[in-house]
Order: sequence, then C-alpha cells, then structure tokens
Amino acid sequence: MPKLKVDGVEIEVPQGATVLQACELAGKEIPRFCYHERLAIAGNCRMCLVEVKPGPPKPQASCALPAADNQEIFTSTPMVKKAREGVMEFLLINHPLDCPICDQGGECDLQDQSLAYGRGHDRFRENKRAVSEKYMGPVVKTVMTRCIHCTRCIRFMEQVAGVEDLGAVGRGEDMEITSYLETALGSELSGNVVDLCPVGALTSKPYAFDARPWELTKTPAIDVMDGVGTNIRLDSRGREVLRALPRLNEDVNEEWASDKTRHAVDGLTRNRLDRPWLREDGRLRAATWAEAFAAIAAVAGKAKGSVAAVAGDLVDVETMYAAKLLVNALGSDLIEGRQTGLAYDVSNIASVNFNTTIGGIETADVILLVGTNPRWEASLVNTRIRKAARGGAKVFAIGPEADLAYRVEWLGNDLSLLHKLPRAATEAFAAAERPAVIVGGAALKVPGAQAATLALVKSLNLIRDGWNGYNVLHTVAARTGGLMLGYAQPGGMAAIAEAKPKLLFLLGADEADLAPFAKSLKVYIGHHGDKGAHGADVILPAAAYSEKHGIHVNLEGRVQHSEKAVDPPGDAREDWSILRALSDALGHRLPFDSFQELRARLFADYPAFAQTGLVAFDWAPPKLDAPKIAAGTEIAYPIKDFYLTNPIARSSPTLQRCSAELLHGQDYAEAAE
Repeated sequence: MPKLKVDGVEIEVPQGATVLQACELAGKEIPRFCYHERLAIAGNCRMCLVEVKPGPPKPQASCALPAADNQEIFTSTPMVKKAREGVMEFLLINHPLDCPICDQGGECDLQDQSLAYGRGHDRFRENKRAVSEKYMGPVVKTVMTRCIHCTRCIRFMEQVAGVEDLGAVGRGEDMEITSYLETALGSELSGNVVDLCPVGALTSKPYAFDARPWELTKTPAIDVMDGVGTNIRLDSRGREVLRALPRLNEDVNEEWASDKTRHAVDGLTRNRLDRPWLREDGRLRAATWAEAFAAIAAVAGKAKGSVAAVAGDLVDVETMYAAKLLVNALGSDLIEGRQTGLAYDVSNIASVNFNTTIGGIETADVILLVGTNPRWEASLVNTRIRKAARGGAKVFAIGPEADLAYRVEWLGNDLSLLHKLPRAATEAFAAAERPAVIVGGAALKVPGAQAATLALVKSLNLIRDGWNGYNVLHTVAARTGGLMLGYAQPGGMAAIAEAKPKLLFLLGADEADLAPFAKSLKVYIGHHGDKGAHGADVILPAAAYSEKHGIHVNLEGRVQHSEKAVDPPGDAREDWSILRALSDALGHRLPFDSFQELRARLFADYPAFAQTGLVAFDWAPPKLDAPKIAAGTEIAYPIKDFYLTNPIARSSPTLQRCSAELLHGQDYAEAAE
C-alpha cells in the first residue's frame, strides 16, 4: 500500500487509489465536477488540480493521477489556488446568469465551488455562446447553455444504466450533449442524471419551478414501488410531497433510484380516497365512519369465523400484523399476500429469499435467470447484475427474450429446460466459484417449477462456505414481510376463494381477482380509488406510504424503517388506527392503543422485525413433489408495463406519460411545435 504525504501529513492508501482519493482520506476537500466515484474517470473539468512532488512544476488533475510511494501532495498552495480560479473562470465564461430561475439553485455544485474557489470578478467581455435545448423525454428538463461538459450523464447512461442514449456531438466550443436524434431517454433509470449533473443543465421536468430546497421538509423513507427497498428522502411542503430523491445505502440502492421511485410522488395527491364509502343498490355513496363500521359489524356478527384478509403490494408490516390479529380474533386464519395467484411453498423463508443479497450478486461469476426480467421487476438489482456481467460474469436466461442492458445467452422460453440445462450452461456452472440462480414469479407460477429450481441447488452446487446462490426475486414491497407474518395459505388465493369467506378485508389489494368473492362483503382499506376500491362494498380511506411510519422488508430480507412525511388527506386515517377502531365496533378489541404499543407487541411476537438490517434465515428447503414440467411450457413475465404497476403509479401523470411515450410510442409535441 502506497505511503505518501498530503499537506505534510503522512497517510497510507489502498493500492490503485488516486491522488484525489488520497486527499479525501487525509480529510482534504478537493473540488470536482466530472469525477464521480461510481463512474469511469474522465478528467474533463480540471477542477481537482493539486501540486505533486516529484513531478512537473505545474498543477495536475488529481482524479486521474495514481497515488504512489513518496509522493508529496499540496492542496492549497498559491499555485493551486490560482489554477483553480483560472479553471472556474473558464467554466463560467459561457454560463448564463440563471441562478434566480434555475431549479438547481441551492443544490448546485457550480454555485458552491465558484463561491469557494472562484475569482471575485470576471474578465470575459466577448459574446457568450448559446446552445439549443434538447428533448430528453418526460422526466428530464434541459437548459443546455448551462452545460459544462463534465460528461457524467453520458458515462452514467453507458456504464450504469447500460443504455447508450446520450452522447456528445461537435468539438471544442461547439461540443453539445444530446440524446440520439434528440429522442426521449429510454432507460428506467434516466432520472439519475439529474442528481449527477453538477449544474442546472439537466433538471427534473415534473419538479420544475415547484420549490426551493430550503422550503422543503426532508423525511427519510423507504420506497414501495418494487421489492428492492430503495432508501429515499421525501421532500414535502405543507401537506404535499413534491419529490423523492435516493439516499445513500451501499447495500441496497447505492445512490440510485428508478424513475418510478422518483416520479410516482405526483400520484400521491390524485385519485385519493378521503372519506368512507358504502355500496347500496350497486352504487357507492359517501358515509360516516360509524355507518361503515356498522355495515361491517352486521356481517361479522353472522360470519362465525368466515373471515379472510388479503394484503396488497404496498402495505407495511404493522398494518399486516394488526389485520392478522383482527382476523384471528374473529376466529379465522385465512390471510394471503400473494394476490395475483402465486401459491409456492413458504415453509422455509430462505427458499423464497434473495439469499445472495443485492450487493452480493455483483460478485457472482455465473448467473442463471429463470422466468424473470430484472430490468423491470427490480431495476436496481439489474444494475448489480450488469456490474457482474461487465466484470466477466456469464449470464444465462430462461424466458422470453428482453433487453436487460447486458449480454445474456438466452437458452429459450421453455421452463422444462430446468430438468436438463444446455451443455454451455452446465459447463459454466461447473467452473464457477460463485454461481447464482435468480428465480422470478413467472417461473414460480408453474406447477413443479419451485421444486425444479430448488433441485438446481445441489446439481449446480449453489451453496458453499459463505455463499448461497439460490435467489427468488420478489417484485413487490410487502411480499417478504407478509411471508414472515404468515400471509401465505397453501393453495394461495385459490384456497381463499374456495373458503368463500363472508367477510373479506382487502388491505390495499388492487391486483386481486375479486370475481370469486361476489357473495362476500369486501372491505377495502386503502388510499387510492383504484381496482380494489371499484370492487369493494365498504371503503375505508387509509394512509399512503408517505403518510405513516412503517416497517418494510425488502426482497433480501432486510428490515428497514420508513418515516411519516405528511398527513393523510380528509378523513383518511393510518391503517393501524382504522383496524383498532374497527375492532371495537366488532367487539374484539385489539391489544394496543397506540402505534408504539402495536410495535412493541409486533416485536414481542416476531423478534426479527425488532432489528434493522438483514434477517438471518436458516436454509432448510421443503421437500416438494416434483412433477415433471412439460416440454414447451412457456413463461410470461408478470409486469407488462414498468411504469404502471400499482395504484400510486397509475395515478401519476408523469408515469402515465412515461408509459404512453416510452413503452407505447405515443408522440408528444412540445409547446413550440
């Protein structure tokens, strides 16, 4: 490990570190625009200049200079100060005076660094150049005259997103950043270029001119748009969430977020349920809470244990736990969370968990995808798989061919291949040190597929010391937490339908087929007037994920806490309080009076939820009957539209436009057209 001095302080740095990283390890702040620790080094902006001895008597770009033994680095000499001021002066030559109207104001690297390292005056008197705006789709707004050509956006799209939609045309003063033929960015991760842009050249189009950062209340939360558990920050003003930004978590989402995570927030205020509703003579009418509870109590009194609960995709652990207590108190144990009809065995949670972990999958050297499109089902897991592929891992897949943004050897859309993998795949797995299989819901829906994939554990030697390569990729936020609470009947939703419950609680369950429950009283506890509310007999308005505290468990079994950012609208209430009040009306009072008491009871019954971080599941896979999968059994991926997978997303104008334009080819004319 190289030893060197930074401003007279001797430090030791890892082999391969750059001078910039060495300076940061020594506690020195080095300004930069083009350098980003997750992207390839470009060395464009020249802002990170330092003086290095031995070396030429001039400042050098620290981001591209390897750290070496016996170097002496100086970060604040007069030479360095003058050089940085000169670079900043050049960067500002053509930069417009847009700060009062720029959405980046208050969060702009150029503002901050010009204050810290810029000159106090400008010597440039010639005409400034101007660059025409570029169209980059529904989520990215451009003011390209502000661009300083750091190329972070280009490198992100190519290296992380895997979509070469952005590039540079022209040279020198005429260089411009643009999308191919100025079309919309086609990546589901394109919103991240807004965070990466160090100036106001790329900003969020849905958030344009909405607020300044100092006006916003910032709340840490967990995203519920998929099963990844992306760590986010909700920025709100008053009672409205204005934007969602990713928080750094190296184990989960690094510092990225999908476009669905970012831009579903404008769906939080639209199509909301803000009062109870009762269905009478086939039509819904507004009701009071007392009337709604009385209607439920009238049926519950005659149900005699014929009660069931179905959990939706977005609910938190506390809501599911409170509903389970209520269903049990009413004399039933019919609870289910796999509302789309999946019925796999969950007697061992490890056998339906993402055991490699999200961060661990990028170290795999051979990966087999079985019935999953991770780019749509878990976008930030897909970026990890892409990292593995770029590092030399071989990726095989069984299922319909799709563009996953990395090289995949498609074995065919025939699930019977699980019984006898092609020779190329078996040879690759035989030589692998860290093999992994990722099984999607499309595969688990096929009878015998779970047993066939579990058989691969032994045949492909997936479990070794310190490594478990068997993974199930869940697509929804509530799945793993629900499975831990027992929201999984043998037979799944078919078993619930066969029981013909007289009273059915729908906990935000909008994707369930309600046709078999025509004779049940369907009580929908949710926040949007979506599919579940349309088929319900009683509607109780609840809080969205941004309006309550809650625990969420992601697809790898990681327990995470989300905090409340705003209050629910109108008469809507937090889910646990609805269930607590309803239990009084039903004569089966739940054993808690506050959210803290609910959590204490939850932690006592299920200690795994009391910790934050990964839950350790013991590997003890079930012994399943293994009916042979018929040759030619094809797979259909469960997600048909990446942008419209849940009630919040379907209520979002931004995501509706993303779906129409990016997936369905609808043209949108700009104002000037």
